[in-house]
Amino acid sequence: MSDDAFFRRARADVVATLVRRVGTDQLEAVEDAVQGAIETALRRWPEDGVPGDRRAWLHQVAKHRLLGALRQDGRRRRLLAADAARQPPAPPAEPRAAFPDEVTDDLLRMLFVCADPALAPSAQLVLALKVVVGFDVRAIAHRLFAREAAVYKRLSRARARLRESELDLDAGLEADALRARRPAVLHVLYVLFSEGHLSAHPDAAIRRELCDEALRLALLFACHPTLGGPDASALVALMLLHRARLDARQDAFGALLLLDEQDRSRVDEAKVARGLEWLAASAYGAAPSRYHAEAGIAAEHALAPSFAATRWDRIAAHYALLERIAPSPLHRVNRALALAEVEGPGAGLELLATLDAPVWLVGSHLWSAALADLHRRAGHPEQAAQHRARALADAPSDAVRSALLRRLGP
Repeated sequence: MSDDAFFRRARADVVATLVRRVGTDQLEAVEDAVQGAIETALRRWPEDGVPGDRRAWLHQVAKHRLLGALRQDGRRRRLLAADAARQPPAPPAEPRAAFPDEVTDDLLRMLFVCADPALAPSAQLVLALKVVVGFDVRAIAHRLFAREAAVYKRLSRARARLRESELDLDAGLEADALRARRPAVLHVLYVLFSEGHLSAHPDAAIRRELCDEALRLALLFACHPTLGGPDASALVALMLLHRARLDARQDAFGALLLLDEQDRSRVDEAKVARGLEWLAASAYGAAPSRYHAEAGIAAEHALAPSFAATRWDRIAAHYALLERIAPSPLHRVNRALALAEVEGPGAGLELLATLDAPVWLVGSHLWSAALADLHRRAGHPEQAAQHRARALADAPSDAVRSALLRRLGP
């Protein structure tokens, strides 16, 4: 695990553990203490040596900084004596939720805290991605197609709400509250995996540690007796099927490969099999979720022996279903690209002509790249060149820009 990946994961773990100790109203004090501990580590470890248990070191330093801050401002004195007698728990090798009304994993529990129904869904998502997942504001804005100023505003409101709530994390949430908050938590896990699957990070197009953490938490979620359900099982299937193809999506130097460039022999067949098992296990309930439709798309790509043998008609049908279940202009764009593989680029352009694209989509490289590709294939060089230039200018990273250059041509 890289240093960046370690500090991101350790930061989330330690924040979740300390917030559970002192309460949600002290979230900002906890974040400050953990950030201070990380800065101390970056300064001292190169000189003093890296400790054997880096996470425990960070936890201890952050805890001392936090308790010092709480003593200084005179609040929460009743917690100090109790905390002094408690030792930081060792993380279990295979954490499992044990009781219907209990979530024992601190990170997963914090995700449920962030999914406060008193907050707007967008604020819930921003809070979870910043506090628990550890994304910076720029990454959140990119992933949510939002302006950074809007992200800051949502984050400020959400933190104010947590200060007011003073939720007792040791007491946990009732089963009804868990069920009410589960869709929001599933969405956070989906976004976390998506950032790992195709990251805006300038130095890493694919971040496996994010994918693996999202999958770990999704498995805990799906196996929980209260939280589990067909949508959770479908999300696990989606993650496994995408995770199976990560090696095939990069070359030896870490560059992104296009679908028709990928070596299908590098697909992890064991993960594909597990993903299909979870997808089969999700086939119950009154109606499919968006995760069912997306897992169906991922299964088609994972099972296709080659680009030419991909069943694009089925993928287009899954995107049509996805549009009905979870309407989004992005699904229309992806359906147009799939339809173009079946009926030609003209059919894709006709479908996009029916879309009143919102401003956030028009400003995304995804929109410009789709139009550039379809116009190029349809023999419209001027339109293709115009959209190609826009797509390259809006690409979020050099890795994505390099892949677009190969896809869209000179």
